[in-house]
Amino acid sequence: MGHWSPRIGDPSFMGWFTVASYFACAIVSLMLGSSRHRVDRRTFLFWVTIGLLMILLGINKQLDLQSLFTEIGRQIFRGQGWMEHRRIVQFWFIVAFGASALTGFLVFVRINGDLFRRFKLAFIGLLFLLCFIVIRAAGFHHFDVMLGFRLFGARMNWVLELTGIYLIFIAAFREILILKNMKKAVRDARQTYGGKFGKQLNNLTDL
Repeated sequence: MGHWSPRIGDPSFMGWFTVASYFACAIVSLMLGSSRHRVDRRTFLFWVTIGLLMILLGINKQLDLQSLFTEIGRQIFRGQGWMEHRRIVQFWFIVAFGASALTGFLVFVRINGDLFRRFKLAFIGLLFLLCFIVIRAAGFHHFDVMLGFRLFGARMNWVLELTGIYLIFIAAFREILILKNMKKAVRDARQTYGGKFGKQLNNLTDL
């Protein structure tokens, strides 16, 4: 459609490295979520949702679907004769999109305060990705200089996107290790003490 066609959006090394990072993060998040399915429904939903989000973002990284949506909008503007007003509409769309995204994130943090306290690193990672998505949306409207800015030799889009991905990855992987160590400690205590105390500890192995 227009100037968009289905193709690999970023065939460079960094493009594929970012896709691999998204999928690695998705795998770890889904592993953590599945381990909490029976004992902590909210944690299960939180990490499974993050895992699915990472898969979608990884796919979109190379399909470049936002370019398709931009082209659709451009075609609509041409068809309706609104092209002379497109800059104003683009500006307010970016403002509304950014404000809505930030508001939604803050509301989510407010509602899930207990999860935020437990997984602050993951929430910070989500915030980095949210900033990247908002700036990326602006980039399609001729603000690419923001993402092209280099910080110690690394482009800003790499910094925002990869930092967000790996903060979430570290948060999930750390939680998996914590749960694994807790299970091991419970099993060791049960084997050591046995009896009535061991039966009480048996319930903790579902942590």
